[in-house]
Amino acid sequence: MPHIEIAAEELLSVGGFSVTNTFVAAWLVTGLLIVGAYALSRKIRLVPVGPQNVFEVVIESLLGLMEGIFGSRERAEQYLPIIATLFLFIICSNWFGILPGVGAFGFFESKEGHEVFVPFLRSAASDLNVTLALGIVAMTLVNVSGVGALGLFAHLKKFFTFSNPINFFVGILELLSEFAKIISFSFRLFGNVFAGEVLLVIVGFLAPYGAPVPFLLLEVFVGFIQALVFAMLTMVFISIAVAHHH
Repeated sequence: MPHIEIAAEELLSVGGFSVTNTFVAAWLVTGLLIVGAYALSRKIRLVPVGPQNVFEVVIESLLGLMEGIFGSRERAEQYLPIIATLFLFIICSNWFGILPGVGAFGFFESKEGHEVFVPFLRSAASDLNVTLALGIVAMTLVNVSGVGALGLFAHLKKFFTFSNPINFFVGILELLSEFAKIISFSFRLFGNVFAGEVLLVIVGFLAPYGAPVPFLLLEVFVGFIQALVFAMLTMVFISIAVAHHH
């Protein structure tokens, strides 16, 4: 039976900083997105061809979805860079983790008297630290957007209201819900991606020829859905944060 590790495996330590396989995978995906964005921006044409068609379809689809949530095209375009960055990073990280060869190459190390295989690469979202960081970034952007749209004191009034005890209690619940959203963001994404990786490992171990293909296709779909859910929830929370509170 293959060894399954919840925590990301450490590849090396640099000055006391632990470099894990999920950390390397996250930076590889980031680098690929940066290179891809640069390459596309160099070859933008008025009449799109090739990869520009795919890119424009994705952007237009996101804008259409955001326009329905924000209620205006202008506001959708304003927050498109935030939402598109989160969506593209998460979906590419999820799909990167199921590419052939990812997780197959690594080294063996001794752990508790047993030889354990440590892969060089592993899907970034299968590390709770990464998904927690994404959740913190998303909710920070939500509150920064609220402050930018309404002003600092108007945004804080959502959480701290002293007009009467009921409103004060509701404000405290709203503040606690901001932290609950971070936990919800991180555990939802981590749980789905990690469970998918475990499923693929077990199916590949029990029936390595042919059987994993349907599950690979399922993980492609799940990876897309999880990225879309993360992006849509961020959109909804931003639209609530920038709306005037009554």
